[in-house]
Amino acid sequence: MGAGSSVDLLQLLCCACVEQSTVAMEETCGRYDTVLDPGCHFMPWCVGRRVAGYLSLRVQQDQFCRGETKSKDNVFVTVVASVQYRALADRAFDAFYRLSNAREQIQSYVFDVIRASVPNMNLDQVFEQKNEVARAVEEELAKAMAMYGYEIVQTLIVDIEPDEVVKRAMNDINAAARLRVAAVERAEADKIQQVKRAEGEAESKYLAGVGVARQRQAIVEGLRRFVPDEKSVMDMVLATQYFDTIRDIGATSRAATVFIPHGPAAVHDVATQVRDGVLQAAAHAPAPAPAPAAGAR
Repeated sequence: MGAGSSVDLLQLLCCACVEQSTVAMEETCGRYDTVLDPGCHFMPWCVGRRVAGYLSLRVQQDQFCRGETKSKDNVFVTVVASVQYRALADRAFDAFYRLSNAREQIQSYVFDVIRASVPNMNLDQVFEQKNEVARAVEEELAKAMAMYGYEIVQTLIVDIEPDEVVKRAMNDINAAARLRVAAVERAEADKIQQVKRAEGEAESKYLAGVGVARQRQAIVEGLRRFVPDEKSVMDMVLATQYFDTIRDIGATSRAATVFIPHGPAAVHDVATQVRDGVLQAAAHAPAPAPAPAAGAR
């Protein structure tokens, strides 16, 4: 037997069954009589008593979308609000008789508050302050629906949908900002790599120079043991450096043609030029300042 057949059978037996979390409105000859709590009640229809209707006390939730309005910076947005509400058991008469459609009434108040709040904000502020918008909607609904026997449990702004063109523009702005940050980070990484590479090359050249200096020092000290003449020692050192330079030029991978005088006389000419340069530098060097006389103030 279906639910409709069960209700008809209960009415024939002069009974009414009210489910849990529900109340029923009892009328006698069309006039309100009392509120029936959950359970089974005796309803003699023969004397004009009947159930006018049922009212659920459960928390109900509705989403009210298509609340389209314009922000302060002239961007049209659609705000989707979710409202949780319920009828109060002690105000069941008002909830059943004074309000014909609770959902439409709540929707009207929601749209009214949204259209009053959003035009005072820029689009970015609407996203940032959606909790304030939800709080304003909840406060206005609570005051308006209390007289009808309804309690507003919670109000949420679940979605804010700007125009599709505006969303694409916002995404482009965000992407450009992120690309700019990525470019700065890449440049900083390249800078660090170049600095570290330069530091490594400088350290390598420094160590190579120290090694060459020690090599030359060892050669000079070795020659001094067997060649007492310092001029001959210098000529031999210059000859060694001369041949090392020629070897380095020939060993490089980036080949280039260099014409230099080559032969025994060339070594003598290089030594003479170096010696003359050192003497000229010493001749033009400023004389050291005289030491102060003893007892001078």
